[in-house]
Parts: sequence; structure tokens; C-alpha cells
Amino acid sequence: MHTQLPLWIDTIQTAADTRQLDDLKASLMGKTGTVTLALKNLGQLSIDEKKAKGAEINAIRDALIAAFTAKFDALTTEAINKKLSAEAVDITLPTRHAVGSQNSIGRIHTLTSLMLEIKDFFYKRGFTFAEGPEVEDEWHNFDALNIPSHHPARQNHDTFYIKTDSLSNMNEEPSQLPHSHLLRTHTSTVQIRALAKEKPPLRLISFGRVYRSDDLDATHTPMFHQIEGLVLDKGIHMGHLKGLIREFCSTLFGVSNVPVRFRPSFFPFTEPSAEVDIACSRKDGKLMIGEGGDWLELLGCGMVHPNVLTNCGVDPAEYQGFAFGIGLERLCMLKNGIIDIRQCYEGDDAWLKHFGSFSF
Repeated sequence: MHTQLPLWIDTIQTAADTRQLDDLKASLMGKTGTVTLALKNLGQLSIDEKKAKGAEINAIRDALIAAFTAKFDALTTEAINKKLSAEAVDITLPTRHAVGSQNSIGRIHTLTSLMLEIKDFFYKRGFTFAEGPEVEDEWHNFDALNIPSHHPARQNHDTFYIKTDSLSNMNEEPSQLPHSHLLRTHTSTVQIRALAKEKPPLRLISFGRVYRSDDLDATHTPMFHQIEGLVLDKGIHMGHLKGLIREFCSTLFGVSNVPVRFRPSFFPFTEPSAEVDIACSRKDGKLMIGEGGDWLELLGCGMVHPNVLTNCGVDPAEYQGFAFGIGLERLCMLKNGIIDIRQCYEGDDAWLKHFGSFSF
């Protein structure tokens, strides 16, 4: 690695933009990056070798961090200067577009438009909307959802934890005082909070930002939006879940009777659990939903685990239900042919004019 450092530094210094810099940083220092893997492999060495090799890798890491920081600052400054130069206008001139023309009207962001479309679908089927805090405690985010203490998702490399003394009182019951607080990793926490206030039968749908310690690249981001659904009632079974998901997929993608496949999977909070795939094909670089012999993973779902119901004070012998979770950005990318998730957050006017809408 020591011999590769000059080459890495040169590559960093010649990066054309911040996106290329982010991709390079992920390849070197992300979860599966070269430097990260080298640090993880230190455990296989002897104590003396570990000290020497560890010092070398840490020095390389520090040099890379300094190079990335300097290059990012340089690119940011350059981009700001170019933007200021390009956007300089004479404010005394008349506006470019007549007032009331379509070009002067704002557009709804494609994520917001899709969220409204999905809300409309579920509202028409008797669902009510529920919200919850983005800063959560371990009880609502993990324990109540039957996620054991040794689960990888509860480690620092997957979850953003927060110092408790920086938070205001969250009005928890004494029996549910948290060990620590975190940025919620899913919107399933909303279901737990909702069940503390109302009991079945119920149909809930929730939207919100969730956070996971992940790389920033074309298909991943540390923050994204998740849709969560919950149905609880007497006599609910897997057939009800399948019927709703099939109808949702057909409506969302505008394909009648879109082929849907349910694959057995595992989630701590559902039993049985399933991953849902939809049929697709790829032709001339385009993804075609609902036709062809390929399958595309869409969402996770399952019957609510009896332990989750018990934790929420619901008798699993009397009530059963199902839950499902979907990434909003993933749906948006599939529905609109977007290939880079980062475009959803850049606020580019040309992009918004192309993908945005005047109504959902």
C-alpha cells in the first residue's frame, strides 16, 4: 500500500468534480474500501507485525484524508466561483419569461410527487397516516421490534448514535428509558409508537427520513426516505398482504397484473418474511417493468412477529397482521429511469424541470 500512496494522491488531485471524489473516497475508505479492509485484516497478524503495519496504514489513511479534504475544498471553491460568474445578471433588465407562463411556475419535486401518489393509493384503501420522531431510542428502534442485542444493525458501523445529554426529555415511561439515542434506521418505529396509543383493528402508513451509516454513491446514501405500512385485524393472513402488494405494484408502475414474486427471507420483526420481486426486462439500455424473464427486488414484507405484538400490548392469539417497507428513492429511480440517487438531492433546475411535475 505504501508504494500505491503517491498514485492515489495523484488521482485525488486530478479528480474532475466532487462526485468523482466521493466515488474515489468510497473505493479507498468506504466500508469495503482498500484501506478499510487492510485495517480489518490486521487481526490476522502477530503483535509486532500489527504494530508496524497498523502505523503504516494509519499514516496512509491520514495522508488520504488530508488530500481528500484539500481537494474537496478546492473543487467547492471552484464550483462556487463558476456559478457566481455564470449566474451574474443585470437585475434592471425585464424578466426572461412572461409572468404566468409555464416556465415561470415552480414544479413539485419527483420524490414529493411520488409520495403524494402513494399516499393517495393507501388513503383510498382505508389507511391513516402516522408520523414519529427521527431521533429515537433503542426500545422503539430495536427492542420492541424483536431485534436482538447482538444484531449487526445495532453496531456503530451501521447506525448513527447520539449523545443522550444533548437531547431534551423525550417523555418516556420509566420502564422504557433508553440506553442510548440514535437516528432511526427505519420508519417501523412509527408503528411501535402508534400501537402505544391505539389498538387494532388499524391500517397505518408512514413516510419519513431514515439514516444508516452507508457510503455515498450512485445507489446509496446515509439518509433516504422510507415508506412503512401496517395492517392489524382478526383473521389477517399472507393472502391479504400479497393482494395489496400486487395491486400497489400494478397501480404504481401503470402495468396491469404486473408479475410479482415473493421470495422467503428473514426479518426479526416479521414471521414469515418475504422479499418482493417484480418482473422486468432490459432493452436498449432501458428498464421495462412488468415484462420479460428478469426479476427486480422491490421491497421487504411479512406477517408481524408475535413478539412484536406482545411488546406492544397486543394479543397475537387474537390479532394478526402484516407489515411492509419500501425505499422511496428506489421506487423513484425505477419509475423515472434515474440512475444516480444523488441527483435527487442536488437541486439542479434542469433536472427538476425534466423529472418534476405540476401535479402528482
